[in-house]
Amino acid sequence: MRTLLEFEKPIAELEAKLQDMKDLANENNVDVSDAVRNLSSAIETLRKETFSNLTRWQRVQLSRHPDRPYTLDYIERICSEFHELHGDRTVKDDPAIVGGIANIDGQPVMVIGQQKGRKTKERQYRNFGMPNPEGYRKALRLMKMAEKFGMPIVTLIDTPGAFPGLEAEERGQGEAIARNLREMMRLKVPVICVIIGEGASGGALGIGIGDRVLMLENSWYSVISPENCSTILWRTWEYKEQAAEALKLTALDMKGNGLVDDIIAEPMGGAHLDWDKMSLKLKNTIISEITALKKISAHDRINSRIEKFCSMGVVVE
Repeated sequence: MRTLLEFEKPIAELEAKLQDMKDLANENNVDVSDAVRNLSSAIETLRKETFSNLTRWQRVQLSRHPDRPYTLDYIERICSEFHELHGDRTVKDDPAIVGGIANIDGQPVMVIGQQKGRKTKERQYRNFGMPNPEGYRKALRLMKMAEKFGMPIVTLIDTPGAFPGLEAEERGQGEAIARNLREMMRLKVPVICVIIGEGASGGALGIGIGDRVLMLENSWYSVISPENCSTILWRTWEYKEQAAEALKLTALDMKGNGLVDDIIAEPMGGAHLDWDKMSLKLKNTIISEITALKKISAHDRINSRIEKFCSMGVVVE
């Protein structure tokens, strides 16, 4: 059964009425084609009005939709081959970050991304998509391997943040993320980063330095989540909607502020409604970006990458 967010319920109610009408017509052999056509038109109009006027908090809710595709779902649909690689060669493997060598339309790539879980045990196993330091060190190891063999790198970002536990800090969470930022700036191969869901804080930025940084239409990218922002400012989660508005964390906000390069449109209603269509769009975008980036020399790509990120947040008085 499909999970419905609050603002999706009026559309679902009309869809249920439409299905009841069709069933009743079939049972009684009655022609209701005009009524079906009118109701279908009303549903489509309501859907367009609803999803073209979403608040920032509603887009945050869509980014977390339990039916939304995760990293491994996209890999399964985009890549003809995928060989997952494990471990950071220092501590252990971190299931919150997955990565490996893949093939996209004949192009070898290194795909890396955060992976959430759908059921309780899998969520615990994946640590809810919150990587430990060894996850970021594994990601960097795979990036260096990709550089050695001349493979473009694709990162799929979907995390509520890096794991904030004491043991993570003891093993050097901050250092691991900071090292990734530095090393990703200097990678000689094309790097494409896509925020597919949640992009929170350093947890997202740890695999988010690229020649092209893209966002899915209903994803978000911010230094802090709306709930945590609300907790810090108002000492309660109740103001998370106001916090989302103030943070300006949507794809449109990020592109408007020059913090990401482009937005990938989602199927009407969100990526969770059509995994295959969303995957095809993502695949075509990745292939197009790789083709364009390969025409640029490594030296120019690196300089452009550094310049792009160093220009963010600069104030000229």
